[in-house]
Amino acid sequence: MTTERTKHSAGRGGHRPLVRVLRDRDAALCLGGVVVSGFGTSALWLAAGVWVKDLTGSDGLAALCMLAMWAPTLVGPALGTLADRVRRRPLLIATGLLMSCLLLTLFAVDSREELWLVYAVLLVYGASGVVHDAAESALMAAAVDPGLLGDFNGLRLTANEGMKLVAPLAGAGLYAAYGGPGVALLDAATFVLAAAVYAALRVREAPPGRPAGNWRQHTTEGARYLWGHPGLRPLVLAGGVTMLCAGVNGATAYAVVDALGHSPAYAGALYAVQGAGSVVAGLLA
Repeated sequence: MTTERTKHSAGRGGHRPLVRVLRDRDAALCLGGVVVSGFGTSALWLAAGVWVKDLTGSDGLAALCMLAMWAPTLVGPALGTLADRVRRRPLLIATGLLMSCLLLTLFAVDSREELWLVYAVLLVYGASGVVHDAAESALMAAAVDPGLLGDFNGLRLTANEGMKLVAPLAGAGLYAAYGGPGVALLDAATFVLAAAVYAALRVREAPPGRPAGNWRQHTTEGARYLWGHPGLRPLVLAGGVTMLCAGVNGATAYAVVDALGHSPAYAGALYAVQGAGSVVAGLLA
């Protein structure tokens, strides 16, 4: 079956990448899942900061929303091993349904006394995101025709960056109209839709074997390899510094909006411009 699909894909070599990917059922479904989940995530992380800013008036507390979502990446190697020990499609479906239910708890937040609930949900959101990304990458490598993987991965990155253009504006607009619960409901709906997309994939996964050693050994070996590699070490350090600067930017964005005399929701416009800049920088790179 794989051989036939590969030959069929090769015969379409003259088509543009987007057309080739969309004509393949599983590749189109995978790309749709990326777009849906990316839209919901981008809308929520901006709206969460705006929500906290409105409740507290504090730029620092608003920036902590970003920290809560990114903090689980510090234990990413440990969380990511879950995707190596179970089948990826059921894991993605279960994660999506769990998060859709968890997001609905944000309807209980209406004052700064419930602020801890926002951070708790975002922390779990970030942890599930690490597991989701690892499982999604592995599942797509198995579900997408090998002849389409190059085009698919390029379109996948383009879709993720493209969401930075529209999702912040949509999230800010929805927040201005319906408040934080409205954005939480939107994100919950995208999780359910993404779970339905993964359930529709026609891919057979063999139960993964138990890896030799434990996760501590694997994490140590991976860290040692990254640090000892002359090409990867500067990339990892540069990525860490970039994320540090991004965190500082996240805190100052709300202060800039205040100085301009706008409501916190105006940050959506600034992040849309930032998303456009990231697309342009990617093309130039």
